[in-house]
Amino acid sequence: MYAATDRSIPDDFAEQGYVIRRGLCPELVRKAALDLVQAQLSQVLAPAEFEADVGYPGAPSSRGHAGGMTVRRLMSACARFPALREFALCADVRDALKAYLNANEVCLAQAHHNCVMTKFPDHSSATLWHQDIRYWSFDHPNLVSMWIALGNEDVHNGCLRVIPGSHREQFDRGRFDAALFLRPELGENKPLLRSARLVELEAGDVLFFHSRLLHAAGPNRTDRVKLTAVFTYHDATNRPIPGTRSGQYESIPLG
Repeated sequence: MYAATDRSIPDDFAEQGYVIRRGLCPELVRKAALDLVQAQLSQVLAPAEFEADVGYPGAPSSRGHAGGMTVRRLMSACARFPALREFALCADVRDALKAYLNANEVCLAQAHHNCVMTKFPDHSSATLWHQDIRYWSFDHPNLVSMWIALGNEDVHNGCLRVIPGSHREQFDRGRFDAALFLRPELGENKPLLRSARLVELEAGDVLFFHSRLLHAAGPNRTDRVKLTAVFTYHDATNRPIPGTRSGQYESIPLG
């Protein structure tokens, strides 16, 4: 079992759609992961996604433009970062996820997230308000992601912002644009945006959040790269739909 600063299971996840577990990721795991991540970033080892690939506000328009080869994600994290894989599958994480998902058995989805997200000082883009479930195809939209701060995250380097309770809302399709980002100009969306909160984390803190929770992030305005590991989980009985991206890889059971 991993030791953690806060091992209690908060009872407000169902209400808020997210919870922060301070110091849950051990320092040895974090440092081992950072060493390998930085080594792979220096060589840009595949598989990787680049800022130009996402087309978000502030991103270069193509890989051939200035900053177009700025790394956005190092993918397949479970396969390439042993320390992160061990932590992502450990008993403390499993027990927390069982509570958040109300599940007897939990699996890590290799097809979604399963990455180290990078945010470089130059050419980093903003991520608009969205729900992660827009990317995924499962029997039920009940998944939870684990966001591991490999360094400090605050408003200056583009930390997450969340809208508490938004995972419980039923939204009409028209409240989102063609790319399924929330439309901030709509009057009915403005009260939601006024309720947004910053999620500022210290190195080793872990954020758990629901796949329907609205969240966004700004660009990195500092002189240091921000690094975050992200994994997504589902109830073992909640199966990916065959023939979709969600069913591309087998999920990994957590003990």
